Amino acid sequence: MESTVDYKERIIGYIKRNRVSSTEVADCLGKTGALPGVTPVNRGHFAVGNVYWTYAYGETNWHVHDQIQDVAEDDVVLTEVFECADRAIYGDLVAKYLILYRLAGALVVTGNLRDAPRLIKENWPAWCEGFNPIGCNNEPLESDLALDIIAERRAIYHGAIAVCDDTGVVIIPKEHQNEEFIKKLKFIENQEDIWYECIDRKKWSTFDTICLKKYKNDS
Repeated sequence: MESTVDYKERIIGYIKRNRVSSTEVADCLGKTGALPGVTPVNRGHFAVGNVYWTYAYGETNWHVHDQIQDVAEDDVVLTEVFECADRAIYGDLVAKYLILYRLAGALVVTGNLRDAPRLIKENWPAWCEGFNPIGCNNEPLESDLALDIIAERRAIYHGAIAVCDDTGVVIIPKEHQNEEFIKKLKFIENQEDIWYECIDRKKWSTFDTICLKKYKNDS
């Protein structure tokens, strides 16, 4: 029986080889899975990989610096933000460490980053909600994010799959890492080919193609 790890590797491999977009992946998830408000820092990047979940809390990035020490090659480092008052979670130094020295595949932050000129100049594969020159502190707090919240969010994201491109970031949950989802990916890729064939060569309308699906009766 195939393990979840094997399915994950197959899904990542299929998406990477076929450059399946975040849009198509979201469709496979029933038009769900996107991280709201998260957009690319730099255009033209495409990344898919295992999610390494981290968090920032209480206007400090102490926990981020601690957690990212164990990032593996090609991981998509997802930093989820809690109660940071729009402060930037990190900037070019952390980005450089993760991309160049931990060999992370991409950086995703559900909050703000700083050092935008440097991030853009270096063309890092990074996604975030926006920018703020005011960054987080780097000191520990007397109290941490609640343990039940950490456990809940880690269970959701750590070990999931992230697909990142110019449209945004979509997360494939662990419960979708199975044969059925691989079939959905193949189906939607085939469907896209058929739709473009109908539009480009047959000159059908999008209504006939997408809504009525007349190609199913076309001989």
